[in-house]
Amino acid sequence: MTTTHDIDHQQKRAGSARVVLAGGGTAGHISPLLAIADAVQQLRADATVCAVGTASGMETRLVPQAGVPLELIDRVPLPRKPSLDLARLPRRLSAAVRQAGRILDAQQATVVVGVGGYVCTPVYLAAARRRIPMVIHEANAKPGMANRVGARFASVVATAFPDTPLRGARTVGMPMRREIATLDRTAERAQARAALGLDPDLPTVVVTGGSSGAQSLNRTVAAIAGEVARHGYQLLHVTGRAKEVRTPDGELLRAPNYVQTEYVDGMEKVYAAADLLVARAGAATVCEVAAVGLPAVFVPLPIGNGEQALNARSIVAAGGAEIVRDAEFTAAFYRETVVPLVTDAPRLDRMAQASAAHGVRDAAQVMARLTLDHARR
Repeated sequence: MTTTHDIDHQQKRAGSARVVLAGGGTAGHISPLLAIADAVQQLRADATVCAVGTASGMETRLVPQAGVPLELIDRVPLPRKPSLDLARLPRRLSAAVRQAGRILDAQQATVVVGVGGYVCTPVYLAAARRRIPMVIHEANAKPGMANRVGARFASVVATAFPDTPLRGARTVGMPMRREIATLDRTAERAQARAALGLDPDLPTVVVTGGSSGAQSLNRTVAAIAGEVARHGYQLLHVTGRAKEVRTPDGELLRAPNYVQTEYVDGMEKVYAAADLLVARAGAATVCEVAAVGLPAVFVPLPIGNGEQALNARSIVAAGGAEIVRDAEFTAAFYRETVVPLVTDAPRLDRMAQASAAHGVRDAAQVMARLTLDHARR
């Protein structure tokens, strides 16, 4: 006998969203993907999510760690110059599109969400052939090739930054982890500093090149580490994995008020501990800094297509951050700019207010609602 409960359950399953998320390669793609996946499941407990990546990206570690199922397809980069790889591109792309199509069919996908990276182009093409609605998020101010292709077929195109050149795009901000989106820096400061081995009462600079580190930033910090204590502040130096700073004798660099670590698990601790952040201008970092209202000095990555400098442009213009070219982030610049800034509390307060006014904390929820609204019934 079929009960009302059974009918309700069957209808719920029939109408449930089956979301396939594509993206990978770097944490800059994977972090927003996971934030969207989490927000979708927070909004709709009956929604299913699955991610698609490639075997060479960080998604093979980060996505399963987050409890999201992961499927893999072949990585098909676009060769920059005429070569044998370029001649092989149509065949390799066609094979990857077929792989993506089999995943979409097996998952019975009702909507595809793409955040960029090599994996996205085959998934977008496979979804377009099946008329599966697509929701795209572009993290960088300068969009990548995959999202430029996908935007032609997408139901919704969303961006983290204003003025990102994608037709019909709407600015929603950067989807980020709940621990960061809900962070109260003032309330968490003392606990975060204690966890990181810092004095709870000293003005604090954090310098980080990200999980992989940045040797140019590390060299500059090594040159000024011995000067920190005399200026009345402390410095946490996140060097990057296997990039610890050592003395000419091979010993770990030590100095009063200077703490170095290769990696911090949970950037919310860094954001809570810092009065001033010195970092690269990856899209996630720029948006997270604004969301939590943290003053920053951005040192954009000097390679690539210049997207990091563009990412930082709007928050710098708003007065929440400063920017310096990588080649100009020297010990002299640090002494002339960073030291006076971290010891100027009124100026830091003004920068924090400008940063927070520019920040967006609910992008993951906005993206989740757009995803569920466009899921095919």
